[in-house]
Amino acid sequence: MESVAALADLPQLDRRTLTDTAYAALSDLLASGRLAPGDRLSLRRSAAAFGVSVMPVREAVSRLVAEGVLEVAPSRIIRVPILSAETFRALAETRIAVEGIAAARAAERRTETELDAIRRAEAAFRSEAECREPDRVMAVQLNRNLHFAIYSACRLAPLIEIIRRLWLKAGPVINLDLRACPERLHQGFALRRHAAALAAIEGRDGSAASAAVAADIRDAADFILSRGTLRTEHGKD
Repeated sequence: MESVAALADLPQLDRRTLTDTAYAALSDLLASGRLAPGDRLSLRRSAAAFGVSVMPVREAVSRLVAEGVLEVAPSRIIRVPILSAETFRALAETRIAVEGIAAARAAERRTETELDAIRRAEAAFRSEAECREPDRVMAVQLNRNLHFAIYSACRLAPLIEIIRRLWLKAGPVINLDLRACPERLHQGFALRRHAAALAAIEGRDGSAASAAVAADIRDAADFILSRGTLRTEHGKD
């Protein structure tokens, strides 16, 4: 009887696995900036792209809506939220505080293996950014890879999870920086901040690593806010 009961639970476990897979895939699209503020999300098209039924995608979307990462518009359209300038500024300040802590701990705790991973990630972003015509979608992904190579080295799982959730909200707006404005890559702001962060981590200088990551986030946030593309708190979508 116990075996029968265990087997009866398998389909439900399988559905949860598909939901988790859909959630991870959608999260990656958001955090990597491949979805932009205001982009609409079709359940059927997403399910077809992931090779699953609509149900696990709907459940994954419900989780992301509950987390405030996606929203349901009055017309029942699912979309990436359009952040106000005020909300984005608060998000950037939170990221500066939290990610700065992770960078400092990474500098103090990193192993040689972790340092090698950070070096490779920094070199990959630099190689793409210095191309005559960089792939802006790839640049966003490589920027994310570098940041998380750094944060992984702090080896504080709860802190990394907090950062991951912040990036789900920040990723689509980061899209407005690196993807929408190729001149940002050519000007080298991110390259200089990344190089400073790497040097600090190599030297186990937690304070300098935190300052470099904070400056990187602040540079991007100030640039995005200066463009005036985010609505004001009382503005219209």
